[in-house]
Amino acid sequence: MSKLTLGSYPHLLGFEQLERLLERSTKSGNEGYPPYNIEQTSDYSYRITLAVAGFAEDDLSITVEDRQLVIRGRQSDDSEGRVFLHRGIASRQFQRMFVLADGVEVGDAIMENGLLHVDLTRSQPETVVQTINIRKG
Repeated sequence: MSKLTLGSYPHLLGFEQLERLLERSTKSGNEGYPPYNIEQTSDYSYRITLAVAGFAEDDLSITVEDRQLVIRGRQSDDSEGRVFLHRGIASRQFQRMFVLADGVEVGDAIMENGLLHVDLTRSQPETVVQTINIRKG
């Protein structure tokens, strides 16, 4: 059985990068922590909201690495000297990755009421008509 790739289709020239992006996004993991929403706020903007209750701004980092938005959280261990009779609130670290398309830029990051909002904007594509001259060979 042969694997179908985008390069197998003669009319899809130059889409090899899209195939790599799809592979990378499937490897990013499907763990459910922390929960998040993605909403479209206008025709060319989006907002990712993560539920990060218990995390301070200093416990979070947001980076863009090779067209991937990476949001990491690591809480500092403040349990030293404390005696817990029950510990049901986990202080675990997380990493969430989102693959960004070309032209999508990361804007502001806002923390409010235990929610981290990350705003994204997509540049409007220009319609380009190009005429190619035909030369005699």
